Amino acid sequence: MSSDPEEGPRASEPEEASRAHAATGLLLAAGAGRRYGTPKILVPGWLEHGVGALRAGGCDVVHVVTGAARPPLPDDVSEIHCPEWERGIGASLRHGLEVLGTEHARVVIHLVDYPDIGPDVVVRVLDRAGDALARAVFDGRPGHPVVVPKSHLEPLVASLHDDDGAGPYLRRHGALRIECGDLATGLDMDVPAPA
Repeated sequence: MSSDPEEGPRASEPEEASRAHAATGLLLAAGAGRRYGTPKILVPGWLEHGVGALRAGGCDVVHVVTGAARPPLPDDVSEIHCPEWERGIGASLRHGLEVLGTEHARVVIHLVDYPDIGPDVVVRVLDRAGDALARAVFDGRPGHPVVVPKSHLEPLVASLHDDDGAGPYLRRHGALRIECGDLATGLDMDVPAPA
């Protein structure tokens, strides 16, 4: 696990969630999960874990972008169904952000297939981001969640291409990189773990 003196001390317990800035969670879960063998939104526990990480991490409300599968969602979670989910993650993200609109102070973007990312990662990224464009990194490797402040919502949507997410926009705009490698691996699960 890396250590960056500019990141400050590492917390061994989840940090207190800051309510100074309202946050809306957007969990992307639209894909078919072809390499995994099933839509990842259907993997037992992943949907609930992703929603729980956003909620407990400081998001006042959570929306889930669905596509290939539309299972029942946890209570108090809103579905945003993307009819063009097959076009790629950029299409799902764009649709989700367009439905949300630009009135949110901050949107926290997370993906359903990161089952080891818990609320402590979301808390850290939200707290350290403030009103900045920011993303979690894990031992320097870019990951999720991503925090998008209101001023970046419209230009991010305009920049998205079907087959690519927010990464190019985050790089162009120098998103703050918040090290979270001490809290999680930040690895997405593209194939099932070996039995």
